[in-house]
Amino acid sequence: MEWHLAYLVLGAVAGFLGGMFGIGGGTLLVPVLLWLFEAQGLSVEHTMHLALGTGMAVILFTSLASLRKHHQHNAVDWKIVRHITPGILLGTALGAASAALVSPRFLIVFFASFVSFAAAQILLDIKPHAERNLPSVTGVRLFGMFAGWISSLVSIGGGTVVIPFLIWCNVPLRRAIGTASAIGFPIAVGGTMGYILIGVHIGALPSPHLGFVYLPALLWTAIASVITAPIGAKTAHRVNVKLLRKLFAVLLLALATKLVLKML
Repeated sequence: MEWHLAYLVLGAVAGFLGGMFGIGGGTLLVPVLLWLFEAQGLSVEHTMHLALGTGMAVILFTSLASLRKHHQHNAVDWKIVRHITPGILLGTALGAASAALVSPRFLIVFFASFVSFAAAQILLDIKPHAERNLPSVTGVRLFGMFAGWISSLVSIGGGTVVIPFLIWCNVPLRRAIGTASAIGFPIAVGGTMGYILIGVHIGALPSPHLGFVYLPALLWTAIASVITAPIGAKTAHRVNVKLLRKLFAVLLLALATKLVLKML
């Protein structure tokens, strides 16, 4: 029962943050799930894969719940979603295929520099050029490939890269967050299917499981996240925009710092 409670608390926090900032919640889910699985004595050999697969499956439910609330506030730009999603899915696949060819240290430094620069612009209230708009459909898809590629290699949600890009292109923050929530769903579908297929023939996994998705953790974490994700999304539309921008910037800096410390 204590593990069920831990999953509920984790899901509640991850769901709220995912709904409020459009980042899916995977940044919190994966490390905490890994710690919980190790504390329960689950198969040490596969705990990371279980954490990644289970976390991705939870995001399926979190993104749908937050997406619905953002859509109710007319904060999802479906045109951007249609244009960027093919590139993100292709980039995610390329990231998985090229994981062994790219230095993790270089990627972490590059990503940390990217998000730190974006966070500094937000905190210093540096406005993008008023005439700057989104690039062409091809340009949006190419950026989607980049976002999917680096997200896959660094194991972070696509929204962490997509939202700063949309803000830079003069998309309002709340609309950027809502759009990123929608983009997170197809990423979670592809990622979840991948972890299920890869793990379906692996023996010695804790039961009940579906590939690398540990079903008890998925059940309790998803239940809580589905409840709190709409609350987080609703909060995003009620909090002062300037405060929301600063909170998002602090979240980006915390993520960059966490990745650099992990590398060191």
